[in-house]
Amino acid sequence: MAIHIARNEDVIPKYDEAGFSRVEVLAGTYDGGIRNYKCFLKAGSKVSPEVYGDRLVLFFFGKGRGYVSDATDAHHIEELCFYAPHFDKVPYEIHAVTDMEFMMCIVEMNQWDWKVYNGSHIRLPFFRTISQCVKYDQDCKGPNTTSWFVITGQQLGRIMIGVVRAMGEGTTEEGHPAVEQWNYCVGDSDFSLTVDGETVNTKAGDWSYVPAGLDHTLVAEPGKEVYYVWFEHFTKEKDFIVKPLPEKK
Repeated sequence: MAIHIARNEDVIPKYDEAGFSRVEVLAGTYDGGIRNYKCFLKAGSKVSPEVYGDRLVLFFFGKGRGYVSDATDAHHIEELCFYAPHFDKVPYEIHAVTDMEFMMCIVEMNQWDWKVYNGSHIRLPFFRTISQCVKYDQDCKGPNTTSWFVITGQQLGRIMIGVVRAMGEGTTEEGHPAVEQWNYCVGDSDFSLTVDGETVNTKAGDWSYVPAGLDHTLVAEPGKEVYYVWFEHFTKEKDFIVKPLPEKK
């Protein structure tokens, strides 16, 4: 099976007394040090997630309104947003104004991640709304498809994050042998995901995984929306940080 997908309707919240639920999705599909959780937070509730000194934590806020409070600010969540805490150095809380749904991704940092991170990194805590992200174009996407960079390569180790949105088109991409990819469907998504010739329909709230090297398309039919966060992990650690040799004169 080429497609690994956690359907939104199949992820059943298991709320604790504080009104928070965290359910691991697609466990065991990738052994490269990343675990992904679908989270739900009831309106009026708050949660202080576990902090880690040796792991990177990423949040993709896909549904609902609220805010993240930390030592720097109260970061308002009123559209698609992204947050990365400063490891265990700065405590933070997530507050829900309405019922919220979001992804929490926990990334183990190996020696290559730390080498990249210690050389240069974006300042943490990191918060961005989709409106603050930089738009870009790519030849594997339709002419009316909008893409955004959230975190590019070597800003936080070996991970990269972006967003794609369109009506009636999307992405048709050849497999990238060194990059594993996950997709979080948001908005009014209703599009076809094809991986290595196998196709399924995906909708808002779904979480899918594309193994490295497999051709994949994420395309909507006319009048329907493709809107997803892509989350990638570069698996060839040494290649990721090797600097090209200077040209011979």
